[in-house]
Amino acid sequence: MKTTGRLIIVLSLFMAGCAHVMSEQSLRLVDRQITFEELRTAPESYVGKFVLLGGTIAGVRNSKGGGELEVLQAPLDSSGMPEEQQYSGGRFIVATQRFLDPLVYTTGRRVSLVGEVKGKKTRTIDEVEYLYPVVAEVEMRLWERYEADRYYYQYPYYYDPFWNPWWPYRRYYYPYWW
Repeated sequence: MKTTGRLIIVLSLFMAGCAHVMSEQSLRLVDRQITFEELRTAPESYVGKFVLLGGTIAGVRNSKGGGELEVLQAPLDSSGMPEEQQYSGGRFIVATQRFLDPLVYTTGRRVSLVGEVKGKKTRTIDEVEYLYPVVAEVEMRLWERYEADRYYYQYPYYYDPFWNPWWPYRRYYYPYWW
């Protein structure tokens, strides 16, 4: 009985670690057949469909009607988190009805969302006209800021002044022999 209970606890913790970050209700709406490349080339043909997208925030704009995020698309892993960007399929705009604080939604933060395709917008990046697919937010997850050295430990990981790797075969590197 004890081992069965322990097994159930361990398996439930393991399965909770593999859970998706979006709600089940939002994920049911998503049409998984739509790729970002297809959406970028012809956004007007997917109006009204729901997509699961993610990437890195490239900019934020707010107006009286709500906020807009400009996101550089990145592929999502199995839990819905944007992967480290080796390549990008392009950019898209996330339209919301709420105010998006520029200090919270900063450039470089990663975001995942389920949204409804609303159409397209054309804006300029430097001097180039760029066609953005526009997606209205249904559910959005803002990921924690990535810090490259957060898990970096300086060498040695642990220093023990009494540990000697040459103990059985004591070598004397110093002028003192004791």
